[in-house]
Amino acid sequence: MSLDDAGTNSGAMLRSGATITVFGGSGFVGRHTVQALARQGYRVRVAVRRPNQAQFLRPMGAVGQVEPVQANIRDDASVAAAIAGADAVINLVGILYESGKQKFAAVQADGAARVAGAAAAAGISTFVQVSAIGADPESPSAYARSKAEAETSVRAVLPGAVVLRPSIIFGPEDDFFNRFAAIARLSPVLPLIGGGDTRFQPVYVKDVAAAIVAVLARADASGRTYELGGPEVLTFRELMERLLDEIGRNRLLLPVPFALARLNAAFLQLLPRPLLTVDQVRLLAVDNVVSDAAQAERRTLEGLGIAPSALASVLPTYLYRFRRTGQFERASAD
Repeated sequence: MSLDDAGTNSGAMLRSGATITVFGGSGFVGRHTVQALARQGYRVRVAVRRPNQAQFLRPMGAVGQVEPVQANIRDDASVAAAIAGADAVINLVGILYESGKQKFAAVQADGAARVAGAAAAAGISTFVQVSAIGADPESPSAYARSKAEAETSVRAVLPGAVVLRPSIIFGPEDDFFNRFAAIARLSPVLPLIGGGDTRFQPVYVKDVAAAIVAVLARADASGRTYELGGPEVLTFRELMERLLDEIGRNRLLLPVPFALARLNAAFLQLLPRPLLTVDQVRLLAVDNVVSDAAQAERRTLEGLGIAPSALASVLPTYLYRFRRTGQFERASAD
């Protein structure tokens, strides 16, 4: 059934039981989004390259409610097939670093344009594009430029699309706190890139998923860009101090100038799973916080009726594994 058939055309709330195609639904943000959508009674079609690796999503809904399907965001036919018959589309596809054919331009920019174009061709106007704070066509970072290009491409064919820009996202499977906690477990030093003064506003993954669900249910969200941040703005140094306190370890926090960090990253990005890339160093040079404009216009979690979750309430639920005594006892600083 189409949105028009259900009486919920562009800019209106989706009905319970509507079919939503989620691209990138097996990833970090995706799995929480799929679960949140299923709990709201939506039918969820999870478009992924390898459906057999996304079967773990099925139990997040009732029998038949969550269905992984094959789609490659670089292939027109598979994208169109994944969208056919859906009432809404959510694009979560993104990469943290380039590898092989997985390039920022191909995946994040061209991919978003392809998904939005297929949605428009299918008559679907309810579309959510998950971008990132820092998306900027003039950014020195290829990641940030491709995110901005994706937003522009989506809005060119779907003016009513909703764009969500989160700050760094934390949660059990995150690539930020888990990575630095793993380093801290083995190394006596944690680098503070650029001195550690860059500001961040970490946002909980379940709050991001809640925001995605919320904008689907709000007619006034059409065509708006929301910036999603947690309740605290912290520098990179403060984040590392919070991390070390949580895992009960004393480590030297060593300031590393951006120039030296880029030099080191040039070698680290050659690893099969890069610890750091030159592009990521460029991103770390710019504050990653909700803008004053978004706050004033309530284009935020709070504006969507979501109370942001604090780091202190979530980090202990998954970083305990990096303590010397695990979950059974909070270790004293070593």
